[in-house]
Amino acid sequence: MDFSFGAEDGELRARARAWLTGHLVGPYADAVGLGGPGSEHEEVPARRAWERELGRGGWIGQGWDAPDGAYGQRRLSLTGQVVWAEEYAALRAPGRVGHIGENLLAPTLLAYGSREQQGRFLPGIARGEELWCQGYSEPGAGSDLAAVRTRAVRDRADGRYRVTGQKIWTSLAGDADWCFVLARTEPGSRRHRGLSFLLVRMDQPGRVEVRPIRQMSGTSEFNEVYFDGAEADGAVGAEGDGWTVAMGLLALERGVSTLVQQIGFAAELERVLAAYAASAEAGDPVLRERLVRQWAELRTMRWNALRTLGDGGGPGAPSVAKLLWGGWHKRLGELAVAVRGAAATAGPAPWAPGLPYERGLDEGQRLFLFTRADTIYGGSDEIQRNIIAERVLGLPKESR
Repeated sequence: MDFSFGAEDGELRARARAWLTGHLVGPYADAVGLGGPGSEHEEVPARRAWERELGRGGWIGQGWDAPDGAYGQRRLSLTGQVVWAEEYAALRAPGRVGHIGENLLAPTLLAYGSREQQGRFLPGIARGEELWCQGYSEPGAGSDLAAVRTRAVRDRADGRYRVTGQKIWTSLAGDADWCFVLARTEPGSRRHRGLSFLLVRMDQPGRVEVRPIRQMSGTSEFNEVYFDGAEADGAVGAEGDGWTVAMGLLALERGVSTLVQQIGFAAELERVLAAYAASAEAGDPVLRERLVRQWAELRTMRWNALRTLGDGGGPGAPSVAKLLWGGWHKRLGELAVAVRGAAATAGPAPWAPGLPYERGLDEGQRLFLFTRADTIYGGSDEIQRNIIAERVLGLPKESR
């Protein structure tokens, strides 16, 4: 695959840089470098407003399989999307709060949804006005998603579903306007059968309750969500075909978004290298070797992601990508504290009563604590290895 940048990409880079520089002013300037995994609590109102600013500029939905401008978005090539992501990362623009709607739900609606659903939901996502969260995992149904027990009953009077159950580890649920929910719509069904992919409005007092989950870092990106007869607008795809839609969404999650993620990883690695150079541990040959390996592995992941964009990567590509970046990011978190030596055990501010815990952590410490979960959430390493072994390599299935 030829993934070199052309003249058009150079022109786009200049336009993107000029647009970002001209718009990262006022309250948006205060949010520069803030937000993102492990720091989703930072400057949320400003980042929600920034999402709408991106929408007005047409920068949301660049990779959608839809005509240019169909929903107010500009359609960019793969290289164009990477150019935008690189400029966004270089200027440390605010962490996106619309990622789940733009990169997960929207491509799924374009692939499986009705025209009515596309017309109803895609414009709001493209304008940055409606935020989404993902209702997949449950207690007892995390990596084993087929064990979902949340149920939904279709009302014969109005055709709407009533959803009852619990979801957990739901990112950004406290700020989301909508949630796409995998629920069991066929009574008595088991495993992959009888599931439907439903769209649920979050603002339903008494029917939807969000409870934040406090993490080791002191923040609460993740939440428990309780549904008690919550109304759902309808199923994406056919009723009972939710497993196909849900797995299709996970496959669509990779691609350019993986490259965007790696740009953020590269910036984090640069900061860890700078901390190493300024610390008493500088020159330690073991740490130096670990840092060089970390750099080389990131380059390998980039080339693997580019290859996957070119040929699709095959059925195991999403699992390979998750296995690679989960372990890499966790090791980076470990390096973030290792390069500082004993100083990493002390916070930059005293952990005194009344002081929010997260304010007593510096960036490296937050990175270390947050990345402990990278090999677990989104499908644990063990599950990813099983998928690769059974579905790609054809090895015997694990006994259950």
